[in-house]
Amino acid sequence: MPNLQLFAKTGKKIIGVAANYRTLLKVLKRDVPKEPGIFIKPSTSYVTEGERILIPRDFSVNEEVELGVIIGKKAKHVSREEAMNFVGGYCVALDMTATCRMQEARSTGGSWTLGKGFDTATPVGKLIPTSDIPNPHDLTLWCSVNGTKRQEGSTSDMVFDIPTLISFISKFMTLEENDLILTGSPPGMGPVHKGDIIEAGIRGLTQIQFNVDKEQ
Repeated sequence: MPNLQLFAKTGKKIIGVAANYRTLLKVLKRDVPKEPGIFIKPSTSYVTEGERILIPRDFSVNEEVELGVIIGKKAKHVSREEAMNFVGGYCVALDMTATCRMQEARSTGGSWTLGKGFDTATPVGKLIPTSDIPNPHDLTLWCSVNGTKRQEGSTSDMVFDIPTLISFISKFMTLEENDLILTGSPPGMGPVHKGDIIEAGIRGLTQIQFNVDKEQ
């Protein structure tokens, strides 16, 4: 197995899952979907700790904390029962979202690519070994901005659990070593601005910190 600590440098794709928390669906007043809604973020959107989140000029951006699932080996047509055997590790991630672009995309049925895939839109922490997380469906995710907590939620609230996501995605696209699945975000996300400090983590296990800047 490759050195998964380098997943953010070698992973070919990032797959996001939209609105995957029941509490968020209630806030949005949406029905529970019948299957996961997925989108792709380019690997160029990765940013690791010590680097800045850079908001593109004229963009309005929200933070979203997520549990990242790092794929450990090639997966295609994987059954739900076998799916966890393909997990190489986990990470804390932020799905930075350009709300200005997403509002337009949702209203017109357009692409989410610019809203989700701009440079530095996927800040990630270090790989967490699977041995450190025996049950990834019982974790508390949290996120604060400038010391004020915005998001807190349990992965037990996910509509589609990790085995379901891996099985579903692998039906349509091959998952490869170091690919990242972002499993969705609990409610409470909000705008960030130049000079903000975002902290996020898994309670009792790990946390990340990123400074926010803006293109001139």
